[in-house]
Order: sequence, then C-alpha cells, then structure tokens
Amino acid sequence: MAVLPLGKALNLAMRRSLAEDDRVVVLGEDIGTLGGVFRVTDGLAAEFGSDRVIDTPLAESGIVGTAIGLALRGFRPVCEIQFDGFVYPAFDQIVSQLAKMRARSRGRVQLPVVIRIPAGGGIGAVEHHSESNEAYFAHTAGLRVVSCSNPQDGYRLLRAAIRSNDPVVFFEPKRAYWDKGEVDLDASPASLDRALVLRKGRDCTLIAHGPSVKVALSAAEAAEEDGVSVGVVDLRSISPLDVETLQRCVAATGRAVVVHEASTFLGIGAEVAAAVTEGCFRELKAPVQRVGAYQLPYPPAHVEDAFLPDVDRVLLAIDRSLHYGRTAAHV
Repeated sequence: MAVLPLGKALNLAMRRSLAEDDRVVVLGEDIGTLGGVFRVTDGLAAEFGSDRVIDTPLAESGIVGTAIGLALRGFRPVCEIQFDGFVYPAFDQIVSQLAKMRARSRGRVQLPVVIRIPAGGGIGAVEHHSESNEAYFAHTAGLRVVSCSNPQDGYRLLRAAIRSNDPVVFFEPKRAYWDKGEVDLDASPASLDRALVLRKGRDCTLIAHGPSVKVALSAAEAAEEDGVSVGVVDLRSISPLDVETLQRCVAATGRAVVVHEASTFLGIGAEVAAAVTEGCFRELKAPVQRVGAYQLPYPPAHVEDAFLPDVDRVLLAIDRSLHYGRTAAHV
C-alpha cells in the first residue's frame, strides 16, 4: 500500500498499462517532454519512448481523430485533453465517430479509446480551463463516462478504462491532483459501471462524483456534529448510471441530495433525481434536492468560490430535505 497523490496514481496506472500491453499508446499536447500541464504523464516518454508517448500539435480534433485511426489498426490509445474546455474542437470526432462506430459496424469494430479530461474548477483558472461538461458526453449513446474522485479509484478506474473495449471519457478532478490517499497498486481494475458507497447514513443520502465527492464527505461530517446521519455515494460511473445502488441507498434514508459542479439545469443531477424518484417514490420523504453551479459562464477566479457548490450549500439542501412539508411551527 502506497500513499500517493491522485496525479501520481493516474501516472502509475498508465505506466503499468504501457508496460503490460504494447498496443497501449498515450498522446496529447505537451505530454511527452513536459509531462503534461499537470505532470500526470511525467516520465512516461523517457521510459517508453516517443513512439508510444506522443506529443501532438495543438489540435484536439486531430488528437481524437488520430486515436480513432490507431484503434482501428489494433492499438489502445489514451488521449489527454489539456483542459476540459479544450475538448470542444474534438466534440464532433467523439460523438459522431468514436461513439457510433461499434453500432454502425454491428459490433464488428471496437474502438478502445480513452479520453482523459482534467475537469472542474477550484484552481483559479479562467473560462475554457474550468468546465464541467460531463453531461454532453453522458447523453451520447456508445460512450462510457467515468469520473474518479480519489487516488485509489483513479488508479483502478483508469486501469479498467484502458482495458475496456468501449470508448471511455475519463474525467479527472484537477483540483484533486495533489490530494493524497492510500493506493493498493496490486488491486484489480475497478468495475466501470458501479457506484461506491463511501459512507452509510440513516437520515439522508448525498450523491456526488469527481470533485464534489470531497465536498459531500465534508458536509456529511458537519451534519453528523448536529446529530444528522448522512450517507455518501460516489457515482464513479456517470454513464451507465448504477441506478440499483442509488435506489437502494435512497430507499434506506428516504431523502437524497445530488451534488455536482455543473449547472443543475439539465445536469447529471437531473437524471439521478429522475431515476431515484422513479424507483423510490413511495420511500421518499421529500423531493430530491440538487446542488450545483449556477447557469452562468464560468466566472473570474476571484468569485470562483461563490460559484461552486460548497459545504454550506449542501448543508442547506440537507436541511430543506429534512424539513420538507413541515410548518414553521413544527420547524
């Protein structure tokens, strides 16, 4: 068991995959000599060479298009998109080609491509460098969408993504790259379609993914100080959604709050709320609450903290859920 930051755990996942399978290649902007903007690919080019860790031009469409061609020739490409907001030039390649080729070929053609995207805010960056665009890809049939939240899951989920024969969009919380945690380097790759119950509760269930998991855990601990028992579920897989685990946890508490950094309007939380309501209608004691960013373009760094969901906003949502339907006198 090693104690590693998330960025290093992801690095080791790619390093091990490159060593085990000659078909694995890594490509992206500044990932070779520089080791990536966040140094997640640091040292890989020196160990495996520029034929397998490939510095590309600043052209996201070209990166993904090249990866599709490599996959058609039997390789297993891992693309790095430098920042979440830079993925849009490659959007057509991802949703029109990568996501559809397997269905178009009636299953005869597989495209085992992983697209790594540093996601979310929290680092004081400007627009185009801080986005939460997972809903775009989750809405596209044919893509797996995964979001890690800690070093152990980052390592295991990325290993599983590289092994998968499906295209995987892999979101990494950039604010958590330096957060440390225990990592079992001998652990088997994680399932790509299962949520993880991080904390059990009696009164309410918090559901989050990626950078919002840490916020949810902090809110659950704060609520416990006031005698409220709150469970936390890490989605991990955004598409497909582990509806079974979500419904089981929410049925046990009767209340749910969904937390994510994207706007709540048409966000992942809306789909989670619908799935929970459909399966747990009789058990719900209050409507599912959603906590997210505002329906605005990403703001300047000095107001970022007011834009992103924090512990106080999550606690308010828990309180609304707990007191739903009560009169002022009862509260």
